[in-house]
Amino acid sequence: DEEFDELCFEFGLELDEITSEKDIISKEKGEEKAKGASDVILYKIDVPANRYDLLCLEGLVRGLQVFKERINLPRYEKIIPAEGEGQRLIITEQTAQIRPHAVAAVLRNITFTKDRYDSFIDLQEKLHQNICRKRALVAIGTHDLDTISGPFTFTAKAPSEIKFKPLNQSQEYTASQIMDLYRTDSHLRHYLHLIENKPRYPVIYDSNGVVLSMPPIINGDHTKINLNTRNVFIECTGTDITKAKIVLDIIVTMFSEYCEKPFTVEAAEVVYPNGKTHIYPELAYRTEKVKPEYINKKIGISETPSSLAKLLTRMCLKSHVTGNGNHLEVEIPPTRADIIHACDIVEDAAIAYGYNNIQMLIPKTYTIANQLPLNKLAELLRLDLAAAGFTEALTFALCSQEDIADKLGMDISATNAVRIANPKTAEFQVARTTLLPGLLKTIAANRKMPLPLKLFEISDIVIKDPNTDVGARNYRHLCAIYYNKSPGFEIIHGLLDRIMQLLEVPPNEENGYTIKAAEGTAFFPGRCAEVFAKGQSIGKLGVIHPDVITKFELTMPCSALEINIEPFV
Repeated sequence: DEEFDELCFEFGLELDEITSEKDIISKEKGEEKAKGASDVILYKIDVPANRYDLLCLEGLVRGLQVFKERINLPRYEKIIPAEGEGQRLIITEQTAQIRPHAVAAVLRNITFTKDRYDSFIDLQEKLHQNICRKRALVAIGTHDLDTISGPFTFTAKAPSEIKFKPLNQSQEYTASQIMDLYRTDSHLRHYLHLIENKPRYPVIYDSNGVVLSMPPIINGDHTKINLNTRNVFIECTGTDITKAKIVLDIIVTMFSEYCEKPFTVEAAEVVYPNGKTHIYPELAYRTEKVKPEYINKKIGISETPSSLAKLLTRMCLKSHVTGNGNHLEVEIPPTRADIIHACDIVEDAAIAYGYNNIQMLIPKTYTIANQLPLNKLAELLRLDLAAAGFTEALTFALCSQEDIADKLGMDISATNAVRIANPKTAEFQVARTTLLPGLLKTIAANRKMPLPLKLFEISDIVIKDPNTDVGARNYRHLCAIYYNKSPGFEIIHGLLDRIMQLLEVPPNEENGYTIKAAEGTAFFPGRCAEVFAKGQSIGKLGVIHPDVITKFELTMPCSALEINIEPFV
């Protein structure tokens, strides 16, 4: 186990846990339910989301064997059948509105066992969840070719016109009945919405009108694969042709190892509505040129070109040195759709070299890190506000429109708030323009606590600002609130004086701070003052208006202070 764990780590994977079906069930549902479950040891391995070629046992083992230099990377080959002998998939123009793309291939003379079959189905499921985005982009169908006869037609028809026996069912249903049948199915109900409200449903027929599948929902029962199946017809339909090609390539490269001629795939011809034809799978090999010094520099190692080529070959990227040793020619196999840029090749070289073998170096640049002055000031103020008897609260930076506008007696347009385009909940519609609602909501949630409640928060608020590159600007605000049977304006006023004393700002007009009577919609008339310091207005303090208190579901009077601390940095 430890050796395997080590191997996974070296290969850039993580052996998550070693468990068994029995363990999993007893953990989730208790030991009673686990009786009779299998004791066979299971390895749970975390595979990076971009490595579709490691999602099944076949690909994982092949990858690790090449990495350990026990086998050479197989060469995947497509066999193009003689004229008129191959399978054809004809796409009609009706599909254009729903799932316009389709690709296909055939695995000839394949030998299934129970484990291979399970792995085959499992890989399709994993691809469906991952690259196919829960079947929205691509849906995979695999069929027993000997039960049907081509050419095949991919078309779209009204739900009432489609009738067939779905996989593992005992009778025929129309497409609309199938939708109703699977509405309660824990597995398939998640895919119904993809075509449910469309006027036509996609469907694939053979030349005798037998339904192969109704993508992306279900295959027909007629073409079901079993352990005796020898020839498999694979079709991938979808809305994204690139993803469909990748999915087809992955399936055929992984399971062609069980064909009579290993690693060969029989090509199929796809005929488009405009009459053009294309041969799939593409199984395209391509070469990229990378400079060895580029790889060395990016990783921070100094390997010779030939040893870099060897490292890459171990990662299934067959490489050799060309042109007096100043270039590497790297061959990207069809299984590695994740290699898009030179940096992907560098990453694989680094994995093969071993992250733990890279020497740690002190960077050449010499800099001294420093805390952002604004954060330093906020930290210092936090300590002293706590020493003054106030408790710090941290509230969400997003809130509802009511919180910052209606409940404070303002109009939403006057707040200059930044809006979320597609809020998930009503609580998170806008970015806050003031800290006050967050503290009032905190008090509302803590009404059971003994009085008085004294809270403060020092955080950012966000205001629209057309002059900045992002169209908004953050300000660091300090807000404090006092909630008791009497408003306690003098306590909040005293806190302001204490803050100014700490900031060494004297109480005078020339170079200090002053407060002047003002009006604020959230404050009680005649009980509100504006704070001026450094020659500008920095905020307000006062007794909160009874209407505001009621709207936040509070019952006692309350006074508050909110100032911008940025001028004091």
